[in-house]
Amino acid sequence: MFETKSGVLLIAGIGFFFLAFLSNGLVAWLMYAHLPEKTVEQMIQEQVDNPNRSQNVMTYFRDLQARYPEAFKKHYGEPTQEKCAEALRVGRKIYIGEGCWHCHSQFVRPVSNEEKRWGPVSSSVEYQNELQRPVMFGTRRVGPDLIREGGRHTNDWHIVHFFRPRLTSPQSVMPDYPWFFEKKMDITMGDGTRYVGPGDPNRRGIAIITYMQFLSSWLDTYPLYTSRDAPFAEGEQR
Repeated sequence: MFETKSGVLLIAGIGFFFLAFLSNGLVAWLMYAHLPEKTVEQMIQEQVDNPNRSQNVMTYFRDLQARYPEAFKKHYGEPTQEKCAEALRVGRKIYIGEGCWHCHSQFVRPVSNEEKRWGPVSSSVEYQNELQRPVMFGTRRVGPDLIREGGRHTNDWHIVHFFRPRLTSPQSVMPDYPWFFEKKMDITMGDGTRYVGPGDPNRRGIAIITYMQFLSSWLDTYPLYTSRDAPFAEGEQR
């Protein structure tokens, strides 16, 4: 067997498999095994304590409270760090339960043009926290990679996108998620056109949007966002 071409190729294939396992799995584990897995509360606190940050997940959480005060108070009370952590855990479960990971990955791969399309290539240390277990590498990429989604759009954009994706992304094949909202609203435009709009987000809606704004919030700056896409920082004039 070992003297034939097919035998050599078989052994080589097995060898390359174990080499890939060692380089991509075992080595990465050895690099970060000594680091404790961060809790949601720790990640939020690190962002709040970083004086160089103009935006973080708490900015977007407070923005939801300001925009939808009644719904927010009903489902989460006050926009504290503890309530933000609660919303993130709920949002993560919804993301998994709704099967979002089937069409969206959460890993910018080190291959051609990935960094230009989605932002900085993902690093292993980014996944050493509670909200990345299990890691959402994704199986397909029907929609964009979401690991750099935080801060790229406003909360209002996400409201419309979850309610009816084609209003923000005309070519989207993403389904509507009307169950993320309290009730629908009939809206009449100046020309008499009528359409159904999203009501206030419910507990699930607030949670999934907070989770979206969390993704990449651990970086020092949000990648690829413009000032019109991000909410105003505290104290900044509108």
